[in-house]
Formats: sequence, structure tokens, C-alpha cells
Amino acid sequence: MSADEELAKDLGLLSAIAIGIGTMIGAGIFVLPGTAVARTGPLAALTFVIGGVTALFTALSASELGTAMPKSGGAYFYINRALGPLFGSISGWANWLGLAFASAFYMYGFGEYVNQLVGAPALALGPMTISAAQAIGLVGAALFIAINYMGAKETGGLQIGIVLTLLAILGVFTIVGLLNADLDSLRPLAPAGTTGEVLPVTAIVFVSYLGFVQITSVAEEIKNPGRNLPLAVIGSVVIVTVVYALFLLVLLAAVPNELVANNDTAVVEAAELLFGQYSVFGFSLGALGWGLLLLGGLLATASSANASILSSSRINFAMGRERIISPSVNEIHSRFGTPYKSILITGALIIGFLLFGNLEILSTAGSVLHLIVYGLLNIALIVMREAEPADYDPDFEVPLYPFVPIIGTISSFALIAYIEPFVILLSAALVVFAGVWYLLYARQRVESAGVFAGWILDRSEEMPDAAVAAADSVRPDAAKAATGTNGGDFRVMVPLSNPRTEKELITLAGAIAKQRDGTVHAVHIVQVPDQTPLEHAEGSGQIDAESQKLLEKARADVETFGVPVETHTVLSHRSFEEVFDAARTFDADQVVMGWGPTSHGRAESRIDELTHDLPCDFLMLKGREFDPSRILLPTAGGPDSVLGADVVRLLRDEFDSSVTLLHALSGDESRAEAEQFLEEWADENGLGDAELIVDDRDVDTAIGDAATDATLLVIGATERGLLSRVVRGSLVLDVLDDVECSVLLAETAHERTLRERLFGLEKEE
Repeated sequence: MSADEELAKDLGLLSAIAIGIGTMIGAGIFVLPGTAVARTGPLAALTFVIGGVTALFTALSASELGTAMPKSGGAYFYINRALGPLFGSISGWANWLGLAFASAFYMYGFGEYVNQLVGAPALALGPMTISAAQAIGLVGAALFIAINYMGAKETGGLQIGIVLTLLAILGVFTIVGLLNADLDSLRPLAPAGTTGEVLPVTAIVFVSYLGFVQITSVAEEIKNPGRNLPLAVIGSVVIVTVVYALFLLVLLAAVPNELVANNDTAVVEAAELLFGQYSVFGFSLGALGWGLLLLGGLLATASSANASILSSSRINFAMGRERIISPSVNEIHSRFGTPYKSILITGALIIGFLLFGNLEILSTAGSVLHLIVYGLLNIALIVMREAEPADYDPDFEVPLYPFVPIIGTISSFALIAYIEPFVILLSAALVVFAGVWYLLYARQRVESAGVFAGWILDRSEEMPDAAVAAADSVRPDAAKAATGTNGGDFRVMVPLSNPRTEKELITLAGAIAKQRDGTVHAVHIVQVPDQTPLEHAEGSGQIDAESQKLLEKARADVETFGVPVETHTVLSHRSFEEVFDAARTFDADQVVMGWGPTSHGRAESRIDELTHDLPCDFLMLKGREFDPSRILLPTAGGPDSVLGADVVRLLRDEFDSSVTLLHALSGDESRAEAEQFLEEWADENGLGDAELIVDDRDVDTAIGDAATDATLLVIGATERGLLSRVVRGSLVLDVLDDVECSVLLAETAHERTLRERLFGLEKEE
């Protein structure tokens, strides 16, 4: 596999909210009110409110999952991670094709509004007749596919402009409508025969609420996702629901319901009627109202399609990255930094759906497929909460758990029952296809079995036999061939920057990966000056050549161990801090990196230490020559020295190393107690054959003397916190100044309270 390049974080809070609002507000206001009012009368406003409340439950679940796993692919990625690749395949195909259906629906509506303006004729293509709306929609689809092809920053900027203009137009219409509102127009609120239509119509208009989860599909490109993603997801749902309800009530109170019912461009005609009651200098404002709302309809349907194309292509991209579909779709454009193959494939589907679909089928198909995804997404949240995987650490948590995801699951699946049977059968066929696709294609290629399967298999003795058999039968082949809940896919990430130290780090990582039957991920983090946009740096031939040379050398060194290797290039304005994001991006179990003076005695920088936990175990090597022939491991029994023992055991097995364990007496501890502790600790950690040394001198002196005969010192990171190290200095740094051999610092991933971050743990290692 060639080096992968990562998506840049280009989208701010306003861009993310604009993607959500822009996707949702189009169909809800400008296309579907005619259908809703024809079947429910004034209760049409209630159908949109019910849809918004239903969406809000899933929005809360999506926000928690998104802050824990800000990855491209959104809902698909969360379901795949939690429920496993079988459900990942179902949700990926449903989400991807559902958005393609919805995009085609939005462009169909776009065509209706343009046709209202220009009055284009229908086209005949052989035996097929294409309506004017379809033909215009095809042109619009090609335009927005091209815009997304050019990059997320351009897309986000376009969305902000569209949404702000659109909200201004709707605000003007609402004010004029309120001035002419007559509450008698809302009576009867529930015309005869309409109450039974509320839920069926809610299911139809639910396509208007697809945008909020699609924000999570570009989570990997959102700046500060822990804060901005929940604000964007939940905020967009609340804003759009209020806009829907208020706008529709004002519309129905200001104009006769008959004008709205079964009219795809009703708001344009309503605006012409309302604005026509006013004049300036003798000129009627009816044309102004008609023009404003026509522009609003164009912007709304266009922004929905634009945001949907953006999100759907990212789902396709994420499926390729997880090998549900061919990884070849991962290819990033050398100039624009976008997954251009994903965008082109999605665009082809949208054009096909436009040619052969109609408004109702496109909208309801989009609704059903997304309701399936939303139901699974809420279940995924429950699985992650109950299984408690070590890397699940959301910045936002769903309130009133588990009621919120349970209600979200039930309401999402229940709405499907009110969709037209033909569309339900079409969607069911897609679910079957996605399941068969996984079993026949993806199962041989994907690696992760998912949290749920691992959770069941870890408790196989407690679980019913049927549950264990089912979990084992659908696991990926790679997971079945290995042991452990991670399917044997132990990932060792090596951040590389200096060719002179590459071989030492790769040797250490390759040895660990070989002993654990894992994979090495060699990552070249290229720091770009703040003044240079990342997308411009990406096209630099010098960067490409240097990165390729470094990674090819790393690949050759890793392959001497006979383990799989993947190479990646990450462009960033940061250097050291980017290591933590990369570890999360590549789901690393362990990071092997060089130790520099900026590390401050830990894997974390001073800022990161106060705000983050380590995403995985870190091993930091100081010294250019990696020689594991004689290893010294000091221990006082802390968790980081246990990690050190684990690494020493792997190195011993790989290089036939001699191992010495050292324990320095502390406090009132007697020599007999120390010797007993060290013997028991050695046996517990698989190092019973090591030489044991108990020293009654201070720790610094004991380690310094013992290290004179060692080629490698492995030591657990100090548990002193930031303020303790600043005021009192660090044990680790003192030792590093004294020893001449290489030093490997081991720090295990574990959570710390704010007090522990500031003042450290009570016990030193």
C-alpha cells in the first residue's frame, strides 16, 4: 500500500452548522409542504415538529459518538466500530445510497424552481422523456459535483453564504406573512381524515432532517470537533425545527391552504400574493416577493444537494478506508486534497437516480435508508457505553442515558412502517445486498471485528451459546485467524521525521509488531509553516519526494521482520501535537517515537497534559543506537513499569536479551520486603528468569550505577504531574542526564483526574 494522505481540518463551527442547516432546510420549506398540507392540512406543521423531535434523539447520540470518534464517514464509522463490519456494511451502503437518493431529490426540486423561472421544455432521449426539472437538475448536479471535487474549504464557504442568504429571505417572508396572518385560516386545525395521516406524512418529510448526522461525516475535517461538532449537530436540528414550524404556520395563516396543497413551488406563489399587496412608488412588490422566494428555493435545494454530495462522498471514502469497498477510492487528489474518486462515484449515482426516479420515490427512499442508519446509530451508542472500550472517551455525553438512545432507536424504526410498501421492499433489498456484500467480498478484507463481537466473545462462558455462535460466525476472516478481541490487529504507529533515527525506531516497532502478530504504521508528519495553506503544501514535489524516500526506507526496514506495514503522510501546521491526532486516526495500540527535549519528561506537551489523556500506550526512545542485548528495567510496581515489563519481555523473546530488574528501597521498606516484592513482581510479569537487584541507595544513584553495564534502560514514565515536575524537577530527566546507554520511556494509556494532572499521583514508579 502506498502512503496515504490525511484530510485537512478546514471546517469551522459556522461551516459545520451551515452544512447541517443547508442540507435540511431545502426540502422542508420549498418542496414538501405541498404534499404535507394536502394530506394533513394545518397539522403539516406538527409533522415537521415530530420529525425534528425524532431527529433530536439521534442528534444527541451522534454528538457523543462524534466527539469520541471524529472520523470521516460519521454514522457509518460509528456503527462499523461498535456493531462490527456486517452492520457497518449495511449502514455504509444505506447511508451512502440514501444520501445519493436525497441529493437527486434535492436537485429535482432545484430543477422545479429553475423551470419556474425559465420555463424550459421537456427533452426526449430516444424512448425516454426527461422532464424540464430533471434536465435542469442534471446540470445542477454536475455543477455541485465539480464544486465538491475542488475541496471542502470551498464547499464550507459556499454553504455559509447560501445559508445566511436563505435565512434572510425566509425572515423577510415570515415578517410579511405575520403582517397578513389570519388564525381562522388554521381552522379546522385537524380537518376530517387528517389525524391518521400525521405519522405517514412525518415519515415522508423526514428526508428534511438528514443534514444533522451528515455533519459527523466530515468530522475529520472539523476544527476542534470536541466543542464544535455537538454545537453544530444539535444546534442545526433545533434551528431548523423552529424555522420549519414557524414558517409553515405563518404560510398557512397568511394564504389559503388550497394554494399550498399539492404545489411543489407553493411558497413562490404565496410570496407573490403576499408581497403583491404592497407597492413602492406605484410599483407592486409582487414580483419582488416572487423573485426573492424563487431565489430562496433555488438556494435551499442547491445547498441541500451540495451538502449531501459532500457528506455522501466522505462515507464512500470511509468505507474504502475500512475495506468494506475497494481501498482504491481512498486516493486523495494531489491538488485539491479531496477523495475525488468517491465524489465521482457518488455523482454518477445521483445522475442515475435523477434519470429514473420521481420526487416521491427519491424522498421516501432517502428517508427509509436513513431511518435504518439512525436506529443502528442509537444502538451503537448503547454498545459503546456498555462495552466501555478503552479508547472511548467522548467530550460530550448524552443526557438521560439510556432513555435517549432507546427512544431514538424505537422512533427511527417505527417511522419506517408508515412509508409506502414498495420503498420499504426496495430498502429491504438493499439491506440484504449489503449483508451479502459483506459475506462474499468485505469479510475477507476487513480486519476489525467490532466492539460488540469482542464484548460477547470475551464473555463467551456467560453468554448464550446462540449469541456466541452468531458473533463468531460473522467475524472477519482476519479476526477469526487471530486471538483476542482486536482480531490480532495490534497496531504500532511510528511517527517519523528524521532519517538518521528512522532505523532505530522501526527496528523497535517491527520487533513489537512481530511478537504481537501486528501491523506497523509508519507516519511521516510534515510540519507546514502557518503561513502556507495545507492544500498548497500538498502539491509540493519536494515534500512528496522526501516523504516517499523516508517511508520507503521505513517499509524496507519493517519488512525484514516479516510483518505488514502501512505508510502514511500527514500534513499539519503542528508537529508534536499532531502525533496524538494521528494515533487516534490510525487506531494505534502503541506509539513508538523518538524522545526529544520538548517532551518535558512525558509523551504529552504541557498543554496536552492538562487537556488530554494519552490515546494509547507510548514508547519513547532516547539515543540513536538501539541495542537490546542487555536490558535494565527499574520498577516500583506502577502501571507504567508493567508496560515496560511487557515490552522487555517482547524484546527478550525477539533478540534473546539478558534482563536485569532493579528495585530501590523506599521509605521504611526493609531489604527482605524489597526482595520478596521484586521476586513476586518478576514472576507476575513473565520475567522470572531475569537477574534481580535490590539497592538501598537513592533511586537516581541506583539506576545510574546499574545502567553502566546495560545497553538499554527501560523505565516507566514518572507519575509526577505538571506542577510537580516544574517545581521539583523530574526523576526521569535526572536519570537521563546520567546514563550513557539508550533509554526507552514507557507510559501506558490511562485517565487522570484534573488533580492528578496538576499534582501527580501519590506513588512514583
